[in-house]
Amino acid sequence: MSDHTPPRAPGIEPCEDGTGPGTRRLRPVPEAASHPSGSASGTGPDLRPLGGGDASPTPGGPVPGPDREGPAESEGADGLEGSRLLLTPASKVRMRAVQWLWSDRIPGGAISVLPGREGIGKSLLLAWLTARITRGELPGLHYGTPRPVIYAATEDSWSYTIAPRLFAAGADLDLVFRVDVERDGTVDQLTLPRDTSALVTEISRLGVALLAADPLLSLIHSRIDTHRDRELRTALEPLARLADVTGCAVVGLAHFNKSGSGDALNLITGSRAFSAVARAVLAVARDPDADDGSCVLSQAKSNLGRLDVANLRYRINSATVPTSDGDASVGVLEFTGESERGVSDILADAAGDPADHSERREAADWLRDYLTSKGGEDAFPDLLKAARAEGISERTLRRARSRAGVVTERSGFPAKTVWRLSVDHAPSTAFPVRPQSGQSGQPPGPGRTGRTVAGLADPDHEPSPHPANQTQHSDTPEGVSS
Repeated sequence: MSDHTPPRAPGIEPCEDGTGPGTRRLRPVPEAASHPSGSASGTGPDLRPLGGGDASPTPGGPVPGPDREGPAESEGADGLEGSRLLLTPASKVRMRAVQWLWSDRIPGGAISVLPGREGIGKSLLLAWLTARITRGELPGLHYGTPRPVIYAATEDSWSYTIAPRLFAAGADLDLVFRVDVERDGTVDQLTLPRDTSALVTEISRLGVALLAADPLLSLIHSRIDTHRDRELRTALEPLARLADVTGCAVVGLAHFNKSGSGDALNLITGSRAFSAVARAVLAVARDPDADDGSCVLSQAKSNLGRLDVANLRYRINSATVPTSDGDASVGVLEFTGESERGVSDILADAAGDPADHSERREAADWLRDYLTSKGGEDAFPDLLKAARAEGISERTLRRARSRAGVVTERSGFPAKTVWRLSVDHAPSTAFPVRPQSGQSGQPPGPGRTGRTVAGLADPDHEPSPHPANQTQHSDTPEGVSS
């Protein structure tokens, strides 16, 4: 009979902790525990999720009292002798502030997941993120200081797709490292959790700020059932510990499944462990109410920070990249600013009645025409009264606002809410978002993307220019910072 036991990271093994049926934690195997670094080879930091303070219990000492930390010898339920509990007072734990790789969105030293449907630019978003880090342009921990990125990709060709995308995004290619593993004289892909310890060594040696996984699922060992929470955690928990001990952020792409759920976390393909172990989830979705096919990025989960960060809207343009075989056309992502409409709104609409979509489109058309007739703006009470006279409910009117390109503000004394056609409510010549394998470069008709007024970077920081020999095919609308 073949062995289907999931593999584990070198130097650590799962064990029962006695807190309940099926509860498992990670502990050092004897060889790893005997080495000062927690690794049998001494090549990397201790990956055990234990302790966290400066106190080191004395082996073989007396059973500690309630005010003392120390080991308690025991024989585990699995019959293994020599196991012991390590108790550390919370007062001995060094408290730290959260460090953000991307301010308020992606934490450093933790796993983040970026899920979405196929063909909406998730890989281009990862290339954009890589470029900003290697240029020191990403607002956050490493702003102003270019840092290396390890890029693990399994679905696309480096020569035809990944390297050209990184070039088009403006990345410093000398700071982006493709990762492979030499094993028994052959070159193989990175596999988790088997290669975790080796990965720690290289991340520490180079000072890597980001481990980009495209997609994260493909890096999990084939013997691990990624639909079973307990098995998947044997790969993800060592990866989370890797991020914690090195300070490197891990960002993994994930796909949405085919269910009709309106919850981005429930849509992630595989076990719920993907979203449970991740400290942040940034979901993306195409906005069907945007005529130019633009997409929205939203914070679906943030255990370490705010959840109310602004939704960001992006589109995909085409760029020409010179190669030894001639020019190549690839997609390049461009953020256009904030979006009133979030991924949760888009998913909820998709899960709803199709008749609602038609009703909202009609309401958006009416809203644009009405505000145009009023000189571009009107007080909300008067607008709502006119809408109800046309048979449009307040709920439908509010849901149509983004599609109509309308923004709101409060002004005057006493303050009143005013709905106004946005200043950037103008035709866009940007290319729509298409599946990345089909970037034909043919522009669509005009469209609207809602409110896009907020920049993404520090205005005092002059971003690095794109390579001189790259041709950009984009036309950013006036009034939009990018």
